[in-house]
Amino acid sequence: MNLNNLSIIAAVDLNGGIGYNNNLLWYIPEDLKYFKKITLYKTIVMGKNTWLSLPIKPLPNRENVIISKTINIDKEKFPDIIIFRDFYSALDYCLSKKNECFFIGGESIYFKAIDYVDRVYLTYINKKAELVNKFFPLEKIRDFYLCSEEKIWAQSISAEIYFRIYKRIK
Repeated sequence: MNLNNLSIIAAVDLNGGIGYNNNLLWYIPEDLKYFKKITLYKTIVMGKNTWLSLPIKPLPNRENVIISKTINIDKEKFPDIIIFRDFYSALDYCLSKKNECFFIGGESIYFKAIDYVDRVYLTYINKKAELVNKFFPLEKIRDFYLCSEEKIWAQSISAEIYFRIYKRIK
């Protein structure tokens, strides 16, 4: 199985938190800009709650894929949205693509996808969120090595953030 085109992108707090009540932990413009730069013109795969939380639907200039047993999308309004009813059908679809495919959340998607991806793009936020009820599987990072890191100051939350890219250990 060729996993080279499969990636995860996420932002985590010091404890691996990614969200609270279907929202991101913070609004960090620098991270949103990074997310856009990395995922533009690529395939993004998300669960139903991530789709519902998007302020703009679909995310422009990306192939939007949703995994959900129950969601129904108005095909007249969103003709290009692709829906799979289970994770493994979406995984097979992504493996058939030549371009990089990104799993963008939420928690259950990350916990499944982490075993199949070749790269993980993690924004580490050097701060602990007060309210968190969704997490990233940070313990699985041991299966990857850090290949790049960029540190910046995020003015909006008064904290350092690190854009880290990990590659799977072969």
